[in-house]
Amino acid sequence: MTPATDTLPVDAARILRLGREACAIEALALEQMGQRLGAPFVAAVQRILATRGRVVVMGMGKSGHVGRKIAATLASTGTPAFFVHPAEASHGDLGMVTADDLVLALSYSGESNEITLLLPVLKRQGVPLVALTGGLQSSLARHADIVLDCSVQREACPLNLAPTASTTAQIAMGDALAVALLDARGFRSEDFARSHPGGALGRRLLTLVRDVMRAGEQVPRVPPQADFSTLMREMSAKAVGAAAVIDADGAPLGIFTDGDLRRRIEAGADLLHLQAAQLMHAAPRIIAATALAADAAQLMEQHHITSVLVVDAHGKLVGIVHIGDLLRAKVI
Repeated sequence: MTPATDTLPVDAARILRLGREACAIEALALEQMGQRLGAPFVAAVQRILATRGRVVVMGMGKSGHVGRKIAATLASTGTPAFFVHPAEASHGDLGMVTADDLVLALSYSGESNEITLLLPVLKRQGVPLVALTGGLQSSLARHADIVLDCSVQREACPLNLAPTASTTAQIAMGDALAVALLDARGFRSEDFARSHPGGALGRRLLTLVRDVMRAGEQVPRVPPQADFSTLMREMSAKAVGAAAVIDADGAPLGIFTDGDLRRRIEAGADLLHLQAAQLMHAAPRIIAATALAADAAQLMEQHHITSVLVVDAHGKLVGIVHIGDLLRAKVI
């Protein structure tokens, strides 16, 4: 019976030593693997780039978990990929693999039965095979068109048994492939955002000002001859904390904000007898409706303001975006 954890002695020094040793062992494994990268790695990248179909990733056990991560990373960075479980492949899922695809097989030993069973079939189908393995003389390595050496001197496990450094090496090799491939494809941050629309990066790179701005009757605006009372009523009614001052053509001349109001009061100005043209801050910060919402956020941060006026291609006021609008849209 396993003893209760609260009765086990805690050796803090040993815990820290083992943790640091694990990090050092895995760091060394990655450094050595990086130094070994050469022609096979270049050939693998070129072969994947030339693939008309998709990259089919396979792996059993811990290698399978790593394989799922590699497939997801490739797919999100411009290389169509998906994971197929080797055991399921031998019971029908191999039909997902076509001659236009490329198989990326992970097995540290290179002798996983579920994978070696598929090798003759893949060969007969003419499917290119790239192996990520530590067994350079293994069955998988002998059948592979390209072998990527993921061998490690030892596992980080004190027993040298649990896959630790070896799975870290596989993950790093997969990341190295993904990075090289996305660069070769000219993959941009905008492309990444399109495959991550629900993430923070997607929101920053896909959300436009027109998607978050207040438009139509929601936009507080007054003509330059409006008196102070009219200006304040417009600001209060629209609850943005600012109002645009526009000319007869609808182009913004200036802006008056809650901050301007406080500063005027502190200066002792006789506000009741002033018009909007005399109260406004001229040359307001403006942005196009088609600009990224992230650019509006940057403009606010740069000039220490909380609202930006939005104009169309003709310079006419079409909206206003407040920092609260950006926060609600999770752009910032």
